[in-house]
Amino acid sequence: MSGGSYNYLCWASDLEEINNKRYALREMADRLAGLGYATDAAAETEELLVMLQQWEIRAEVRIKRLSDVWHAVEWWDSADSSEESVREALAKYREGS
Repeated sequence: MSGGSYNYLCWASDLEEINNKRYALREMADRLAGLGYATDAAAETEELLVMLQQWEIRAEVRIKRLSDVWHAVEWWDSADSSEESVREALAKYREGS
């Protein structure tokens, strides 16, 4: 049988795909490091893992900060609330910035 040892990591072509294959990425980093002659590729793979983790943390913080604003706009555009709720949500958002 050929391929698939790392959940077809080699075919991950965008951020969503690579983000969904973090376990395989970790396994690949370890495998490359174990080869002894692929330390540069291992280090860059490791760096990619760190970048994904950093991005996730930063994105979660921003999502939390923006969720009330998004909620207010969505409800206003659905005719479930008023523009005033958007202004109030923006004021809270800006206070926390």
